[in-house]
Formats: sequence, structure tokens, C-alpha cells
Amino acid sequence: MEVPSKQIDYRDLLVEFLTTFKNNNGENKYIEKINELIAYRKKSLTIEFSDILSFNENMAYEIIDNTKVVLPILESALYDYILQLDPTYQRDIDRVHVRIIGIPRVKELRKIRSTDVNKLITIDGILVKATPVKERLYKAVLKHVHPDCMQEFEWPEEGEMPEIIEMPSICPKCGKPGQFRLIPEKTKLIDWQKAVVQERPEEVPSGQLPRQLEIILEDDLVDSARPGDRVKVTGILEIKQDSPVKRGSKAVFDIYMKVNSIEVSQKVLDEVTISEEDEKKIKELSKDPWIRERIIASIAPSIYGHWEIKEALALALFGGVPKTLPDARIRGDIHVLIIGDPGTAKSQMLQFISRVAPRAVYTTGKGSTAAGLTAAVVREKGTGEYYLEAGALVLADGGIAVIDEIDKMREEDRVAIHEAMEQQTVSIAKAGIVAKLNARAAVIAAGNPKFGRYINERPVSDNINLPPTILSRFDLIFILKDQPSEQDKELASYIIDVHAGQSTKNIIDIESLRKYIAYARKYITPKITQEAKKLIVDFFVEMRKKSSESPDSPILITPRQLEALIRISEAYARMALKTEVTREDAERAINIMRLFLESVGVDIESGKIDIDTIMTGKPKSAREKMMKVLEIIDSLSVSSECAKLKDILKEAQQNGIEKANAEKLITDMRKSGIIYESKPECYKKV
Repeated sequence: MEVPSKQIDYRDLLVEFLTTFKNNNGENKYIEKINELIAYRKKSLTIEFSDILSFNENMAYEIIDNTKVVLPILESALYDYILQLDPTYQRDIDRVHVRIIGIPRVKELRKIRSTDVNKLITIDGILVKATPVKERLYKAVLKHVHPDCMQEFEWPEEGEMPEIIEMPSICPKCGKPGQFRLIPEKTKLIDWQKAVVQERPEEVPSGQLPRQLEIILEDDLVDSARPGDRVKVTGILEIKQDSPVKRGSKAVFDIYMKVNSIEVSQKVLDEVTISEEDEKKIKELSKDPWIRERIIASIAPSIYGHWEIKEALALALFGGVPKTLPDARIRGDIHVLIIGDPGTAKSQMLQFISRVAPRAVYTTGKGSTAAGLTAAVVREKGTGEYYLEAGALVLADGGIAVIDEIDKMREEDRVAIHEAMEQQTVSIAKAGIVAKLNARAAVIAAGNPKFGRYINERPVSDNINLPPTILSRFDLIFILKDQPSEQDKELASYIIDVHAGQSTKNIIDIESLRKYIAYARKYITPKITQEAKKLIVDFFVEMRKKSSESPDSPILITPRQLEALIRISEAYARMALKTEVTREDAERAINIMRLFLESVGVDIESGKIDIDTIMTGKPKSAREKMMKVLEIIDSLSVSSECAKLKDILKEAQQNGIEKANAEKLITDMRKSGIIYESKPECYKKV
């Protein structure tokens, strides 16, 4: 069979390209890549489309327009060229792949049309689910079951086995029809995996469902990406034929992509494209001495006041610097919780954050389950197999997870976010699938107080319907109280001005702010200076010293708040695009931490700062009273069978514990299982 001249051209052109192509520095990177391929017995050679384009335009356009014909020729030419360099390569590897990256035909999942079918295109998205690796038959060895023949032959004679196996009608060896039997041990197989790519959350138009596309990964591409990874996939769009086309079958087809190359984008924020002009504008903005104030004022500018909360949200948007140590990973993300009375614009602020953050996922507590937040194991309709599907926190990896109405979540669902907040991973063990996915996201949550409105006379743990285990993981907690004040006139006129269309002056528009945040997160990694370090250490030591002054002193601050201080000071430095955390940044961090401790971490009874109100849900004073009541129950139980309620209350009052307080402590201890009711209104220690 004669080889068409066009094919010879491509074979020779590829070898010429690989041996002669030089980049701007005059180096030939492809010779190095081929040597690596041979040395490590790899199966794929990645070629940049721009390199082929600068070498030979016709070949470049033929690759993307006539991929199915040209690519096998290039792969065959590359394999032959490798065998010339190292004939032993054939013993280990029987085929190689040419992977093309950086093609100009980038399509949005939403805009894929029939004209793109059978063409090489690139799509961006998130890998949301992947099946386990299976094996696909690509070259069968068949035996003709006929007494006159009984010969073995490879099938198909040319090319690969299509998606639906088609047996030969007559034997190519003897030309007679008959039955053909597959010989499994001689058959050639290839690794095969099906995955689903979904639109990125920030690209989905409001009110629309995210679009998905099924992709097929083969050979060395299998398991190259995990659910939750942001990927750039290049491949050929093909029509899905689950069953052979015959008379009476439907004329409507689904499409899928046969992947040629897949690039996994890591934490780098690739969603926001920053041009040279944008970079110039960003650097110009950062020179403003009041840049931090401008950024804070630009967060939800149509909402009046709430400066500290907007400041905390700005800090969460910029975040600190994560550190990877040999034994642990320290998170850089700042978690913020807002608890507020109804009508204080919490949801509006959260919606704004989800729009301005370069990467964000918005979800509400009532509409989220544990599986929806972390990861789910889903059963495939056709095969009945289980596969992994990434949830909201995994999709928000490298960005921000916004959870509204966190207080409305079911207790068992809320537990799912514990690991994601501190370890920043999501571990799953369901239906035989044991996996660990990345969830390096900052959590910004909002909720209503337990009793509808915040009650000042009660401690934080009573007001917030969240367990201490979750509360302690938030770096900053703020309480929004709706109280009549002298500023009501200003508030009313501000709201009316907003409705009348009067805009606030000197604010940064959403698109510029988004680019500014993306630039800061991507390129700015501030280091703490000695001056800032001294200030933070002195503040921490001073607060701890106050705790140790007398045995009755509550704990004012823990190492968890110290880590939060470091993250916050790094975020302040990032806001001004500074490479160093200065004394000023540390001062600001201490100031906002003080505000948080003075508003939330306060023991209502003693009026002192006590971090245990957040960490354990019980301040020191409440713990001491509880121990006193327990002692009373213990001593009363010695003389009689159990301690009667009236006797407990009487003794408690003599020890300075009010009746209502003692009753509440007894109820709490009974719920916790510390004491039990052996007879009506008669208690005993467990």
C-alpha cells in the first residue's frame, strides 16, 4: 500500500520540528523532552501549539482541523523516531501519544455547538466526578472457530477497535464466515476512565444550572486529575453512540470529549486574566496611602456602616499566607462569622463577597447537606457503579466558601465542615471509596441569633445556635445588633440616597477590586518583620500574663488566636501589596482582634474577657459555679439516697449562686449526662 505524499510530509515535518526547533533562548527543549521520555519510559510528549505554529502554519492548522487523521500519523512518526534513538524502548512501550496544549480554540462549556463536533477544542472547568479506572479493548485477537481454519488474527486490521465492538463478517485468513472467539490473554487493552467537567461556579449565569460535559481519559491520562480540581482540557468532541445506529433508533445524540491533554491548575487564580495595563493600574492603586480604607469602603458600598465587619470581610478576601511544614500544613485562610439581628444586611454583604471574590461558592445552610458541602458518592445509572462527586467546599478550593443561614443547618450536616475549616481537607469513606480531597477555602458564614434577636444579658454560646467546636475555628466573630441610636437619621438618608441612585464617591469598582484581590493573592507573600513579630509576641504574652495573675483569672487568649493574628497582619500587608508585614499591620491586627474579644469573648457575669466562652462554650465563672453545684449534690447524696432539688437550691444560694442560675446549671448538667434524676426532683452524680 502506497503512503500518500501528504502523510510522508507530516512524518518528516514532525521529526524536523523536534530536531531543529529552537525557542527564544536558542535552546531545543523537545530533544530534552524526548530523552526524558526514553529514560523514564514515559508515553506522552507534550507539544505547545504556538511552537508548531511558528514552525509550520499549515501543519498547525491541519492538526486542529483534521486531528483524527493527522494525530495518528504524528504519533507513529514519533514512535519510529524514538525507536531509532533507542530500539529497547519497544520492549516496554508499544505506543506513544502526542499531546497538544495551548490551542487557540478555547470554548465555554455553555457555548459548545454542533460545529465543534470532530474538532480539537479546549474547555475550562471543574472536574466534578470520575469513575474508577477500567480497561478498554483496542486491539482484539480473534480465533475463527471453523474446522477448516482455526486461525488467529488481529482485529481490526487497521486502526483501533471502535466504541461498540464490531465482529468481522468473514475471516480475513480463509475468507469464510463463521463464529469468532476472543482470546483475552493476547488482546491489547488500554486504561480508560470517564469523568465529568462542569462550568466553574463564578461563570454560571444567575438562575441557570451549571452545564456539564462527559470526558474520556485514556492511557497515561487516567487519574491525572481528582474531583474538585480546576482543569483545562483539550480534546476532540465526538458523538456518543451507546448502541449501534439501526432503523427506528433516535436521531438525537449526546456528545462527549475524547481527551488529548489535560492541565490541572493548582491554587493559582487562573480565572482572572490580568493584562499589563491592569497590573499597572493595580500598582498605581496600591501607592495610595489610604488604599486599605478605600478597599474596605468598596465592600458592599450600598450598605450603611458596619465598618469592622466590612474590614473583616476584606481580610478574608485577601487572606494570609499558607505554610507547608514537614509535619503539618498551616492554613492561611481567615474564617469569619457574622451573627446578627434580622434586617441587618448580612445576606447582602455575603452575596457581594461571592461576586467580588475571584473564586467563590455561595450556599445556604437550609439547602445544604453534609454530602453537598463536602463530597458525595453517587451511583451511575447505566453501570450501577459508585463514583465520587465534589461538594461546595471542595469546589471552593483556593477561594472562598460563603455559607448563609449557618444556624439553620442540621447538626449532623454542620459537623462536616469541622475538618474543612482547620485541616482544609475533606475525608470521605463511603461505599468502599476512601478518599481525601483538598478544601483550602476561607469560610465566611452568617446566621441569626438563637432567640431571633441578640440578648445582651446572655453569653455568646447561649445566643448562637452553634457548638463551641465550630465557633472556636472562626478567626473573627462579629455580632450585628439592631439598636436604635443617634445615627438612625443618617442611616435612613443613606438608604434613600442609594434608592435614588446616588453613588458613593471614591470607591473601587467590582471588576478592578476582583483583579486587585487576584493579583495580591497570586503574587504577594508577605514576610513578618522583627518589629511586627515583637509587637504580636508582646501582646500575646501580656494577655497570657493577665490570665496567670491570680487563680481566678480567666484565659484571655490561646495560641489559636495568635495564629489568627499572624494571618490577619499578613492580610493587611497584602491589601497594600507589601512584601513585608510592618508594625502598622500588626497594630491593625491587634486592634481588630481586641474588638472581636471585647464584643464576643466576654464573660457576661464577670465582665472580663474570657476566650473560653467561644472555645468551650462556658466561661470560667460558669465552670466554677458548675463545680460548686456538683460538690453540693455530692455531699447531699452521702447522707441520703439522692440530693433533693430544694436542698440543692438552698445550699447554692448560701454559696452565692442565684436560684435561676442554679436551676439552669442543673438542667445543663443533666443534658450533658454529668448528673441524673434517680427520683422526681432528686439528683445524683453519674
